[in-house]
Amino acid sequence: MEHAQEQEACPEQTQRYCVQRPIYNQELLQGQLQRRQKTPQTLGQKIAHSCRCSSKKAKSHLYSFLPIIKWLPRYPVKEYLLGDIISGISTGVMQLPQGLAYALLAAVPPVFGLYSSFYPVFLYTFFGTSRHISIGTFAVVSMMVGGVAVREVPDGMISLDSNSTNITDVLEYYSARDAKRVEVAVALAFLSGLIQLCLGFLRFGFVAIYLTEPLVRGFTTAAAVHVFVSQLKYLLGIKTSRYSGPLSVVYSLAAVLSKITTTNIAALIVGSTCIVLLLIGKEINLRFKKKLPVPIPMEIIVVIIGTAVSAGMNLNESYKVDVVGNIPQGLRVPAVPEIQLIPAIFMDAVAIAIVGFSMAVSMAKIFAIKHGYTIDGNQELIALGICNSVGSFFQTFSVTCSMSRSLVQESTGGKTQVAGALAAVMVLLVIVAIGYLFEPLPQTVLAAIVMVNLKGMFKQFGDIMHFWRTSKIELAIWVVAFVASLFLGLDYGLLTAITFAMITVIYRTQRPEYRILGQIPNTDIYCDVEEYEEVKECPGIKIFQANTSLYFANSESYARALKKKTGVDPGALLAAKRKAQKRHAREIKAANKCRTKAVLKLVSSSTNDIEASVKHEIASDDLPVNGKFADSSVQDMSHDEHEHFVEPKTNIHSLILDFTPVNFVDSVGAKTLKSIIKEYKGVGVCVCVASCSGPVMCQLTRLNFFDENVTRELLFHSVHDAVLACQVKDGSAARADSNL
Repeated sequence: MEHAQEQEACPEQTQRYCVQRPIYNQELLQGQLQRRQKTPQTLGQKIAHSCRCSSKKAKSHLYSFLPIIKWLPRYPVKEYLLGDIISGISTGVMQLPQGLAYALLAAVPPVFGLYSSFYPVFLYTFFGTSRHISIGTFAVVSMMVGGVAVREVPDGMISLDSNSTNITDVLEYYSARDAKRVEVAVALAFLSGLIQLCLGFLRFGFVAIYLTEPLVRGFTTAAAVHVFVSQLKYLLGIKTSRYSGPLSVVYSLAAVLSKITTTNIAALIVGSTCIVLLLIGKEINLRFKKKLPVPIPMEIIVVIIGTAVSAGMNLNESYKVDVVGNIPQGLRVPAVPEIQLIPAIFMDAVAIAIVGFSMAVSMAKIFAIKHGYTIDGNQELIALGICNSVGSFFQTFSVTCSMSRSLVQESTGGKTQVAGALAAVMVLLVIVAIGYLFEPLPQTVLAAIVMVNLKGMFKQFGDIMHFWRTSKIELAIWVVAFVASLFLGLDYGLLTAITFAMITVIYRTQRPEYRILGQIPNTDIYCDVEEYEEVKECPGIKIFQANTSLYFANSESYARALKKKTGVDPGALLAAKRKAQKRHAREIKAANKCRTKAVLKLVSSSTNDIEASVKHEIASDDLPVNGKFADSSVQDMSHDEHEHFVEPKTNIHSLILDFTPVNFVDSVGAKTLKSIIKEYKGVGVCVCVASCSGPVMCQLTRLNFFDENVTRELLFHSVHDAVLACQVKDGSAARADSNL
């Protein structure tokens, strides 16, 4: 069968090998291999097998659903506890101000940001598979939630007498409006959690792959612009309506600029000061990251300073600076979300569910690769679904992984989700004990925290130059995701970006790269002849490769590229043959007609001159004798015509299709391939297929590709096998012609 002999390395230390074996086509190879016997299972057997339960299987499913019962008993207290405590405190210190700030983005009172920073974080400790990500409020998701809440409960939905100057009436108006928006946000969290749960139980964790990195980065950059514009009114202390839907960012910016003259100077000074302090703190943490045991918690420091200054100077009453206001102590009684809102917010919930999962799983994968463990995408979906759906009964809005907090949790020594649980406990202490202390906190301070945390997202504008150098298609995805999300809104923008990304996949399969391969001399390696000077084409053989599968969308382009690259168009050759045949027939007919006229003219001459004239005509005009012409000039011309025009001529005797990149073939692709083989056979070119994978072979068999004209002998194990077979066949044909 196959004999391999390994030779010693040459002086240049290049390893060599020599293999002697037959030239394999699929017919010969399949005849020498013994297939494994597989017993096919019916659908009932598969269902019965999947439903069968054993103690081992039940234990495995329990560990998968509740990962904490697997890692907590093995928790190394001495090694991990100190790092988790430090990490938990550091993350909790960030969780508190971000929860308050991102509640403004979600268009709900700040206390609901604290609820969303406690319940989901605590639940993820039990169900999550990542050891390092920090679950809780996140700017992009909060912005999406706020857009839906404002759309469903706009400012003018609840009536307020325009002539009323009673402060109590105004407060009741805002309280009623906020309560309605909370209902929308809670229902949205419930529905998005249910969607994530369903996707997780149905093993749909792969949906995140459709949110490619350029798409996510373009989308989050646009979301950062939305968030930044939405916070301008809080930074400047301006009263404007909040907009949602297409062009909302334009309307919001126009509203702020139209009231720029009413800027509250005190709010602007406080907010600007906080921005400067936060930027300085982040720069110090970045530059001295290795020297600092833990990052400086500038956010909580700014919150404490802002609260103290506001309370000491009475900014709310003296300078009309908006503050957080009432923060009720204690936890709320569980309540069922408003189910009747589901039809109106269903599509928004789908978008939030997918975006939230994509953010969480992408960060989880980064940390898993860095620290050498694995995560389960489906279980992450289930964990997020439980965090959102169960949390909604306790008045939380949709949450996901926060990039900034996750980096802090990992960099400060966090090893497990014990750190996350400690962060949740810190937030709980604030809710039940000292939350009222933050009531004087100016909203401009929260706006400053949100804006500074967008710094990392704004750096993603640098992706434009990166993708310009690496991939124009990925740049197009980034730009479309950014522009669509910026002007159409985050929901429609995401849908548009996903659709465009799908279109680019179709475009790539319809516009693949086509190559003619040649051989590296004295090897069985074949490369692009246009790329390497050493690569030479095999005489009389063309090797064609397309880096795509063969299916309905690209079958025609595949056939066109094949004819263009090889320089052999069977249709054109056959058309030229038919045209030459018709021209040749017309010429013969015209010549015969001329000779017939000459004969008739001679017959009408005198009887005495007939013999001499006929003899003279025969000698000079090549009249037929016994059905043939005496002169062979017409015969010679006909032979030349037949040789050069009537018979299709090409210097190629074999065409090899390299199917190495082909992953699948559908019915249209199989018909196209069969048509190619038939057309080229008509002009004397043998078509072979090389390196066809097992799954593609099975697909061709199911599509009835093989028959008496197209057999498995045309399919070869490798390109080199096909080349050798074509050379042997051409040599045999040449010897047969020489014998004739």
